[in-house]
Amino acid sequence: MNRNTASAPAENPRRGLRLPLRSFIKKEPVLTVSAVCALISMLFVPPSAAYISYIDFRVLALLFCLMAVVAGLQRHGLFSWLAARLLTGSMHRRKLFALLILLPFFTSMLVTNDVALITFVPFAVLILNLTGETRYMIFVIVMQTVAANLGSMATPVGNPQNLYLYSAFGLSAGEFFGTVLPFAALALPLLTGSVLFCRQEKLTVSLPENTGIDRMQPVIVYAVLFGICLLSVFRVLHYAVLLGIVCTALFIEDRSLYRTMDYGLLLTFVCFFIFAGNLGAMESVHAFLQKMLAGRPLLTSALASQIISNVPAAVLLSGFTDNWRALLLGTDLGGLGTPIASLASLISFRLYMKTEGADGGKYLGFFTLVNAAGLILFLVLALFLF
Repeated sequence: MNRNTASAPAENPRRGLRLPLRSFIKKEPVLTVSAVCALISMLFVPPSAAYISYIDFRVLALLFCLMAVVAGLQRHGLFSWLAARLLTGSMHRRKLFALLILLPFFTSMLVTNDVALITFVPFAVLILNLTGETRYMIFVIVMQTVAANLGSMATPVGNPQNLYLYSAFGLSAGEFFGTVLPFAALALPLLTGSVLFCRQEKLTVSLPENTGIDRMQPVIVYAVLFGICLLSVFRVLHYAVLLGIVCTALFIEDRSLYRTMDYGLLLTFVCFFIFAGNLGAMESVHAFLQKMLAGRPLLTSALASQIISNVPAAVLLSGFTDNWRALLLGTDLGGLGTPIASLASLISFRLYMKTEGADGGKYLGFFTLVNAAGLILFLVLALFLF
């Protein structure tokens, strides 16, 4: 054997295990936290048949169906086509920015805030690069994020916590919309008025020719399925029937969509269902959380959202209060504030950090300023009205 030949170092199997685990935690931080919380709670309340009663299968089925349908619409270019139709041509800077900000505001009402941002933040980056307006990159993306978080509160399907609370408390359409629409209505002029901080100048936007719908037939299919989803959300159609229709349609139309689903979100809900159910089974913890929510349910839910994100906060706290209105507003408005208050905010930040010359510190500074101001304003209004 040649002694000068260096042998390859043996791979440390523990290191190989740590790297995938670290990657998973980075990719799914909320799921990781929820899983740890669920496992810890199992030490105090051992697994039993009662765990099944913790899980809201209706919410899981509705989430799955809505995610699948929206993924189909997104894959075939409906949202890109909409943006291209609105933004192509000559217009003033303020009008362009207002359209970029309001697109996620309105679309998030139907396709959730995270999908709206996944779609329109990259679109904004493309347009700002094409027009040489990259100095406004942070402003536009932060305002898009705020717009998506505020717009999504306007409907039961706008974000996961709305869908969950709408189902868990058996709300009527009148109860739900009567609570959230005043805040969405106030958000609209505030978001539109934010562009007044930008100097006026005429710009020309020219997008690639292939931006748009690739095939109309699947778009029609998914649009019909979305309408059927709404029937189930408003309890016209049983969720089990909806699940069967959507799964069958996906199997026929595009089976590959099954691989693109956000199963992490569904598992996060399952974990927090177990965690919240186990906490409810512990008398001392149950009493403590009830006491916290009895005094300031709006502020408690908004504060919890800043720490553990608004979706887990809604699931966790819903078992300890009957004040659905405060919980709904607290978790919706609590999406403003810290970057982790809403998962959609983290999506925007990640997309921004992929842009050339990204400045994370500057982004987070402006993000914090805008979100803190919005959170204080809307919470004061909510306390005054409710």
